Amino acid sequence: MKRRILGGTGMSVSEYALGAMMFGAMGNTDHDESIRMIHRALDAGVNLIDTADVYSAGESEVIVGKALKGRRDEVVLATKFGLPMGEDANRRGGSARWIRRAIEDSLRRLDTDHIDLYQMHRPDPGTDVDETLAALSDLVRAGKVRAVGGSFFAPEETVEAQWTAERRGHHRLRTEQSPYSVLTRGVESRVLPTAQRYGMGVLTFGPLNSGWLSGRTDPTAGHRNAGLGAKMFDLSRPGVRAKAEAVQKLGALAAEAGLPLAHLAVAFVRAHPAVTAVLIGPRRPDQLDDLLAGADVELDGDVLDRIDAIVPPGVDVNPDDFYIDPTPPITDKRLLRR
Repeated sequence: MKRRILGGTGMSVSEYALGAMMFGAMGNTDHDESIRMIHRALDAGVNLIDTADVYSAGESEVIVGKALKGRRDEVVLATKFGLPMGEDANRRGGSARWIRRAIEDSLRRLDTDHIDLYQMHRPDPGTDVDETLAALSDLVRAGKVRAVGGSFFAPEETVEAQWTAERRGHHRLRTEQSPYSVLTRGVESRVLPTAQRYGMGVLTFGPLNSGWLSGRTDPTAGHRNAGLGAKMFDLSRPGVRAKAEAVQKLGALAAEAGLPLAHLAVAFVRAHPAVTAVLIGPRRPDQLDDLLAGADVELDGDVLDRIDAIVPPGVDVNPDDFYIDPTPPITDKRLLRR
């Protein structure tokens, strides 16, 4: 499997990264099977594993820690902090108080003495970014973290973090983790160019767009079409209908190219020059094997042009796709008046 350098960190990572969100109560509850999947990915050349404290309330980190016993040095290990870890308002966000507690909890669950990439899961508008970066820099100096990054940062939030780090002498965010797929190309307009401007590595998640690009006959039938994400599959909504039409056209294109739709979808994301690694998040061994089989697929210019004709660059087919809004909405409606 091909590798790329992760931003300016000097760390060499595989173009496929294994996302561990589906290991644990949120997905596969069989620890032994999940561990075998992690080993299968490592044996196939994947060396970047990404998890988070919030995934299954820490269970995902525990599973990853078990899987890496005896193999820790093979892996660039990434985890995240910042999303709520309970009802207590102090067990979330980017405060120095929480960061110092969160890192110790993650190190214990992962059974390691350091994390290679520690990422802020979402920006925290309630905490000065100077406070957050200072606390993260302390972790780097203490040897508990090798590099720090962000996830779901808006371009202006990335710029603020970069300028603050430069002016205050902090370690800067070296990576950004964003959603990116054929159907969600909005990050191409500002997020990816901003990351490139600052020499940041980019990890992308959701290349199959919650199963829409998996090649299933009916992508609206699946385990994710309930709860907070239900609106992503409701065909009564115009954006969802537009997505279904685009998937039909993309499926036909993949068939003409002699590729499974999932392989075309992941190869499309890998083709963007800003992208360092694509996170794949299988729940079952067969899903992992299917995705690994497409690791060497590269799309030629004609196929990429035809994808652009179906979904134009910089466009999210369904503007409501992201049911987690990283930017707090304006709650005072008077501020929206012109």
